Amino acid sequence: MTITTRVATPGDEPVLHDLAARTFALACPPGTAQADIDGFIAAHLSTESFRRYLADPARTLLIVSADGVPAGYSMLVDGPIADPDVAAVVDAATSVELSKFYLAPERHGGGAAAELMAETLAAAARTGAKTCWLGVNQQNARAARFYAKHGFEIVGVKRFLVGSEWHDDHIRQRDLSSDA
Repeated sequence: MTITTRVATPGDEPVLHDLAARTFALACPPGTAQADIDGFIAAHLSTESFRRYLADPARTLLIVSADGVPAGYSMLVDGPIADPDVAAVVDAATSVELSKFYLAPERHGGGAAAELMAETLAAAARTGAKTCWLGVNQQNARAARFYAKHGFEIVGVKRFLVGSEWHDDHIRQRDLSSDA
């Protein structure tokens, strides 16, 4: 299998939306209402949302493909931290957020996620940030193992709203100095 990663560009909105629609539920804890998942996708992961994300110079989106087929994506966000729980434990002036990191379930375990993470961390380091942080649902054991394997350590907790339900997330952070 050939795995490639590239920076997303205008025109990739439908691919990004498709990946997001197929993968977002994987990050939600069991029992999350499908209506809440669908509403979140419509509000934050639509084709139009990705059009705005791609036009935003503070965001970097990457797409990983396996044998030429898009398999996952990531999104870095550089800028102020709005969440007070995150701001209490992460220095916004020296950190970049890994806002989205998703891989199609049929590609889990094949190396595409590791390749996407390596390229995402390299892109994060190129922003000049010293650290990279993310939020991950506390019940998402698979993601927690993956992020720990890639050096992200728990530094705090926050809440994340999906529809009408609040979810508990771990805030994880890693040093980027070894990735520069």
